[in-house]
Amino acid sequence: MRTVLVTGACGGMGRAICAALLEKQYTVYGIDRKGCKPPEGIRFAECDVTVPASIDAAFARIQSEAGHLDAIVHTAGVYDLDSLLEMDEIRFTRMFEVNLFGVYRVNRTFAPLLCKGGRIIITSSELAPLDPLPFTGVYAVTKAALEKYAYSLRMEANLLGVSVSVIRPGAVRTGLLDDSTRALDRFCEHTQLYRCNAQRFKKIVGSVETRSVPPEIIANTVCNVLTAGRPRYIYNINRNPLLRLLSLLPDRLQVAIIRGILKP
Repeated sequence: MRTVLVTGACGGMGRAICAALLEKQYTVYGIDRKGCKPPEGIRFAECDVTVPASIDAAFARIQSEAGHLDAIVHTAGVYDLDSLLEMDEIRFTRMFEVNLFGVYRVNRTFAPLLCKGGRIIITSSELAPLDPLPFTGVYAVTKAALEKYAYSLRMEANLLGVSVSVIRPGAVRTGLLDDSTRALDRFCEHTQLYRCNAQRFKKIVGSVETRSVPPEIIANTVCNVLTAGRPRYIYNINRNPLLRLLSLLPDRLQVAIIRGILKP
């Protein structure tokens, strides 16, 4: 029986991925934070990816019950935005704890269970390869760092017969979009340095996020990666053409355009 571990199993993408894997007769172990409602049909373990002891407990259970894993699928992640000059350190570091260090911790702990020919699938963001925008910078930085980690891991895991793939979704209709809205509202309300700029930026983000796709699109991609004979490293989904175009421009021109849009 093919066995897959899904992190962030209670989230929108995680839930859709679990459902798709169950439909294809995988045994699915899902981990997520305490208090969330897990998807039906999976084997669920409460786990906080920022706490090593919590990951160790989940590992012990899965090792005793399954004994192996065919794949690890990472969807656990958090979104936040603020100005880099105003964001407090707790929120800043939490982004790295979940989006980067959580992936590292899970892979390091569960690697002994991965079979030869196994797959590690990491959910990143369309922002990862692009130049960061104002106010969403910390999220983009965590995802860019995650992809540097993923590329190095791909090199190392390949020597062990394990493949690593990265999925870069654009806007997906999950709870992260709600998180984005709340973060934008909080930023607009509390910023002291960018009050006029914040409202203009909110309109831009709103227009970008209207072009979203359902999480089932991501789930189908995960299933394709798991069954591909030679899975690709990068899978881009729902990329925003304006963000890509902006990132192709010279740095000075990017700065000038953002200043022209946001500065009153």
